[in-house]
Amino acid sequence: MEPLYLKILRDLEYNITSGKFAAGDQLPTEKELSEQYNVSRITSKRALNELEQQGLIKRTRGKGSFVTGATSENNTTNRILLLLPFTDDVAIGNLSGSILPVMQNAQYELMMVTYDFLNTHTAQDIKNEFDGLIYYTEDENQHLDVLFELSFADFPIVLLDKEVPDLNLPSFLADNLAGGKEACDYLIKAGHKKIAYLFGDHYHPQSTRQRYLGYIQSLMEHHISFHTSFEEDTTSEERLIDYVKQHQITAFVCENDITAIQAMRTLRQAGFAIPQDISLVGFDNIQAAIFVDPPLTTISQNFKAIGETAGKALLSWIKTKQKPQSQKIPVTLFVRESTKEIKA
Repeated sequence: MEPLYLKILRDLEYNITSGKFAAGDQLPTEKELSEQYNVSRITSKRALNELEQQGLIKRTRGKGSFVTGATSENNTTNRILLLLPFTDDVAIGNLSGSILPVMQNAQYELMMVTYDFLNTHTAQDIKNEFDGLIYYTEDENQHLDVLFELSFADFPIVLLDKEVPDLNLPSFLADNLAGGKEACDYLIKAGHKKIAYLFGDHYHPQSTRQRYLGYIQSLMEHHISFHTSFEEDTTSEERLIDYVKQHQITAFVCENDITAIQAMRTLRQAGFAIPQDISLVGFDNIQAAIFVDPPLTTISQNFKAIGETAGKALLSWIKTKQKPQSQKIPVTLFVRESTKEIKA
C-alpha cells in the first residue's frame, strides 16, 4: 500500500507539472491538506517538505508554500520509477539495493513502489513525473495497457526477470535456460541417468519454462532418452514417492529452491536418504538453501548484476535516445551436500 504522504506528494506534483498550479501560485496549507486527505499534519508537512527539496515549491514561514518556476517543462525530472510486486524486495534479490547506487552516481532519484501505484497513477502521470521506468515482470500478462501506452510514446522502460515479447522492450534477466542446462549437466556428470524435472505447482512462469527447456537440452546433448516432468501435488505426497519408485529416479532438477526443499522433506519422510538415494538441485539460492539438512545444491541468479545492468541501460537510453538490447545475465552453480556422484 502506498504511504499516505506519497499520495499527497504525487497529486501536488502532477498539479504543478501539468500547469494547474502555475509559478507563484500558493499551495494548500498543511492544515488544509491534512483535512482534505484525512491525514495528520505531520504527513502533509512531509509531502510539502519533499516538494521543497525537489525545488518545485518554496516554503516561507508565516506565508505558506508557493510554486517555483522549476517545473518539468524541460522534460527531465532526474527521477526513475521502480515498480515491484511487493514492498520488501529481499525475496527477489534486493534488486532496489543494486539499482540505487547506479542512480545515485548519476544524480537520479529512485522511487520504489508496488504495483498498487498503478491504481492511482496513469501512464501520463508516469511520463510527467519520471524520466524512465524499471518494471519487475512478475506476470508477463499484467499491466500490458500501461506498459504499451508508455512504450508507444517511446518512454524509456526496461523489464526485469521476464520478457514480454509483444511489447518489444529490453529485458534484463538471469539466463534461466543455461541454468536448467547447467543443473542437469552437473547431475549427468555425477553419473545420474534417470533425472526428472520437478515443477512446484500448476503455474509455470516464463522463467520456469526456460529452466525446463535447459534440462531437456542437456539430456539431448548427452544422448539420454529418458526425460520427464512431474508436478508436485502437495495434497498427495504419495504421488511423488510412487513416481520415484516407478521410474527409478535418482535425481531431480527442481524449478526453485522451495520446491526442492519440500521434495527433500517428503522423500526423507518416506525413507529415502538425501543424497545417497536421490540428489536434488534447486534454483534461486535463497537463504534457506544453505540451512536445510543437507544443504541444497542450487543455481544462483546474480541479482546485483541484473539490477546494475538494467539501471545503466536505462540511463543510457535516457541520455542517448537509443533503446538498449536485452541481456541475459549468467548464473552460478553452488554445489552443496544435497547431491553426490553415483557409481556406474
